[in-house]
Amino acid sequence: NPPFYKWFDDGELNASYNCLDRHMGTPVENKTAIIFEADGGEVTRVTYKELLAKVSQFANALKAKGVKKGDRVVIYMPMTVEGVVAMQACARIGATHSVVFGGFSAKALQERIQGAGAVAVITANYQLRGGKELPLKSIVDEGIAMGGCECVKSVLVFQRTQTACNMVAGRDSFMHEVMAAESTECPAEMVGAEHPLFVLYTSGSTGKPKGVQHSTAGYLLWAKLTMQWTFDLKDDDIFWCTADIGWITGHSYVAYGPLAAGATQIVFEGVPTFPNAGRFWQMIERHKCTIFYTAPTAIRSLIKAAESDEKVHPARSDLSSLRILGSVGEPINPEAWMWYYKHVGGERCPIVDTFWQTETGGHMITPLPGATPLVPGSCTLPLPGIAAAIVDETGNDVPNGAGGILVVKKPWPSMIRTIWGEPERFKKSYFPEELKGYYLAGDGAVRSADRGYFRITGRIDDVLNVSGHRMGTMEIESALVGKTDLVAEAAVVGRPDDVTGEAIVAFVVLKRSVPTGDEAKAIANELRNWVGKEIGPIAKPKEIRFGENLPKTRSGKIMRRLLRALAKGEAITQDTSTLENPAILEQLAKRN
Repeated sequence: NPPFYKWFDDGELNASYNCLDRHMGTPVENKTAIIFEADGGEVTRVTYKELLAKVSQFANALKAKGVKKGDRVVIYMPMTVEGVVAMQACARIGATHSVVFGGFSAKALQERIQGAGAVAVITANYQLRGGKELPLKSIVDEGIAMGGCECVKSVLVFQRTQTACNMVAGRDSFMHEVMAAESTECPAEMVGAEHPLFVLYTSGSTGKPKGVQHSTAGYLLWAKLTMQWTFDLKDDDIFWCTADIGWITGHSYVAYGPLAAGATQIVFEGVPTFPNAGRFWQMIERHKCTIFYTAPTAIRSLIKAAESDEKVHPARSDLSSLRILGSVGEPINPEAWMWYYKHVGGERCPIVDTFWQTETGGHMITPLPGATPLVPGSCTLPLPGIAAAIVDETGNDVPNGAGGILVVKKPWPSMIRTIWGEPERFKKSYFPEELKGYYLAGDGAVRSADRGYFRITGRIDDVLNVSGHRMGTMEIESALVGKTDLVAEAAVVGRPDDVTGEAIVAFVVLKRSVPTGDEAKAIANELRNWVGKEIGPIAKPKEIRFGENLPKTRSGKIMRRLLRALAKGEAITQDTSTLENPAILEQLAKRN
């Protein structure tokens, strides 16, 4: 029944069993599973045996709270061992988790709790980031209070800091108190291969986030295989993926892949710039990290820091333990690639530039270290079994050297199974009929004429890639227009940015005259903070421009291509004769 593909359909397994129990009685049992470095620098080590005990104990605590196989649980946690424990404990009892990044707003959290119909929320009182205590529990309370979350029967709170937080009697309990009463043994609940291991919400081109549903067997298989293939994993490696568990990278290459492969990994709570921008390099030296996997945005911001202050330059740290570098989240520009290769890898570590998506579950197109000749800025070739191709609007292959639409022609084990509760949207979004039923990645790409290497050229829809995070323009526009006392209309586009890859630019029509000077700055700030509250800080527009109206065709369609050109500061060369109001372009070309 394409595109509802199934893999290993009559099989049974448990993801947590495969990540933990399977290693018991082998040398991995007493190996360090996680080296945790807290925001403030404290280091804790947890072995596989200890991790199994923690996960089992928390799984029993969830069961005591009435959570059972098939239930959904929302996880809103800091980047800690407990965050990984929460995910594994859900998997252990057959509950489907939905992790929400700890920087998302109460409204975004409420939408996801409601969308998944979660019976429980696992959170922390606060999270520590960059030396600051940021509330998490109060955001959960605020989200649930917005309504539509009557499905939530219990909230479990990890006490990350000593600061008190509001606790609702009968609903809320502290993780450590509930766990204390439980046994450290909990048999893993067997589930069918296609049982939803998790639902992860991601931005789509329409305003409503999509709940990407992943299977258990196909997903776990690919997370483990790619962990071994892409990173050439050895027994004594110290692996470090800097992604948060709130993103797919933190699912596949923190919570599941490394544990399934029996690896030792670093989990880092903090940010790359605290207490200074040399933190990543100092940690690589401190923990003798051998494989380092991070995002181009982080690399670009650290290049900037290193160039302005040589005390935080990677050359100040001993990075000789490194053998493989990785890049994830967005295409890496050749300049950043060269800097990473030279200054972090000492011109001896291959860089695996991994192309994949929330929907693909794991790596799709990537070099294999030591085997694939590297080209800066190219993710090179698809992994075995991945039928990636570049086609035109009708689904026909385009020749190498010609750009087109990236598709995958055949199913693969870890592919998205559906959009949670929206099977029709799943078909329309990812398997459009006009593309012969191929999987549509939503990215443009081109293959080099000589080697057939792939290079990703960016999204072909209205989705921006800001710091490796997907942001739907519609989502940000809806948030702006939701400020009903001020905003009449808004259009959001992206423009290239040296650090974040793309920056968000909003063109706004107010319900009053166009502001100028300090007033324009004040209103722009108010709108920025509003968007931060509605969606989360990463969605705040970098620039807001005000105009009397927006450039529209006579049929009332906003001409976004013109706005993209204006955002980049380009002169308008396109034909503007179809515009109803060509004079507006001059007004919108001005920065406040």
